[in-house]
Amino acid sequence: MKFSADISFKHIAIEGVFRSKKTLLAHLLAQKIGGQLVLDQTANPYLKDFYNEREGAAFLAQLIFLANRYHQQVRLVQRDLFMDRIICDYLFEKDKIYAYQTLTDDELQVYERIYGILAERVPRPDLVIYLQISVNTLIRRIEKEGESLEKNISDKYLEDIVEAYDYFFFNYKATPLLVVKADDLDLSQEQEVWELIDQIKQLTRGTLYYVPQSFRAKK
Repeated sequence: MKFSADISFKHIAIEGVFRSKKTLLAHLLAQKIGGQLVLDQTANPYLKDFYNEREGAAFLAQLIFLANRYHQQVRLVQRDLFMDRIICDYLFEKDKIYAYQTLTDDELQVYERIYGILAERVPRPDLVIYLQISVNTLIRRIEKEGESLEKNISDKYLEDIVEAYDYFFFNYKATPLLVVKADDLDLSQEQEVWELIDQIKQLTRGTLYYVPQSFRAKK
């Protein structure tokens, strides 16, 4: 597998709230710069109960998500990271964002103990891309293309999740971070994708904020 010669990152994680088009971007980056896709395993038998607000379902759903992502991530440790680039459509640490929005204090104490044990074995990416979208954009996308369960989510919960993501990545220092203003990011346009790749090439450390041409054109 050949890399783009100008991109040194070999483990890229893409994050954002659901409907932020992070999976689509992961696919496009794998095509354009080369890489093995690692996609979030979304199957969760307790998710429907969680959306229906059944008691205890949030905790069970969160543990299933945590376990699935852990098992998927530890398999990456066995790969030869010097031979393959990995492009993942989630960051393991993001699991805590949802946990702190949905779990009770007692549940969080148990969750934190389990998370702390598992996180020690999870490989850290060397670049994170955060697709930042607004609450209004999220609501519009759910109305247009969301699943039936998503359409039952309250606006208050969506506001809390968007705020929690923004807070998490405002304070994120673990790896180089590219924050993309993604409300109007048009990934169907080749130019938009390559402009984003150019931003990746420019980033070496710290945080870089990028406003795509599609957003600037509205101003």
